[in-house]
Amino acid sequence: MSDKRLLDRVAVITGAGDGIGRGIARRFAQEGARVVIAEINEETGPTVAQELQDDFGVEAFFLHTDATKEEDNRRMVQEAVARWGTVDILVNNAWGGDQAGLQRVDKMPDDAMDHAWHMNVMGPLWAMKESFPHMRAQGKGRIINICSLNGVNAHMGSVHYNSTKEALRSITRTAAREWASFGITANVICPGAKTTAFRMFEQMAPQVAAESEAANPMGHLGDPETEIAPVAFFLASDDSSYITGNTLFADGGSHINGAVWVPDLSD
Repeated sequence: MSDKRLLDRVAVITGAGDGIGRGIARRFAQEGARVVIAEINEETGPTVAQELQDDFGVEAFFLHTDATKEEDNRRMVQEAVARWGTVDILVNNAWGGDQAGLQRVDKMPDDAMDHAWHMNVMGPLWAMKESFPHMRAQGKGRIINICSLNGVNAHMGSVHYNSTKEALRSITRTAAREWASFGITANVICPGAKTTAFRMFEQMAPQVAAESEAANPMGHLGDPETEIAPVAFFLASDDSSYITGNTLFADGGSHINGAVWVPDLSD
């Protein structure tokens, strides 16, 4: 009998070509899951899929996915079902990059708000809706949505990102209530990690990034594979069967501090 906790379960993970998504994909594969790498980057996506096959001996494939498009979000679930018969775990992790930079609320461009809405709200919602009938039919499913401390703490300059990530938290809680009777759990992780986004931030404002990381109560931002992915694994496993509608902060205590960095948004 295998000691792998996710053996043969089917996981669909968006934005799995790098950062937190890659870390989660690797942890799931280590535990025996079959993984769809739903990723827009056609270099990193196939690389991660091959990594999972080589390092863990599991089935995995890359599917080019634009997480802002309804057809792509639905297709990634459909492809998983076509190949493996179902979907057990959905992780909405994709992050589309900064479309506006830091802007005060009154200056935030409409197109940046629209992009964030489709990336962070509609994309995950479409994927959840496509996954639901399969999870309901088998009486079990796990939905894990990656949100952000930016929204929780109302970080200045990021109303497009903050508001849409908080909307996704609300969607997650609502789904948790409505789908609990079908054996489906829905939870949120708010990570504080060395993500692709943070590395971009480091390049733009290295001193501010260093100060932000130093303000973390544990003195560092989390490693996506060793400090964030285990939380996702817990939520995907049978051990979390009685946990739903929750937000787990995997952030080294950053949520305790609140918004410690205040950008200059003056005219």
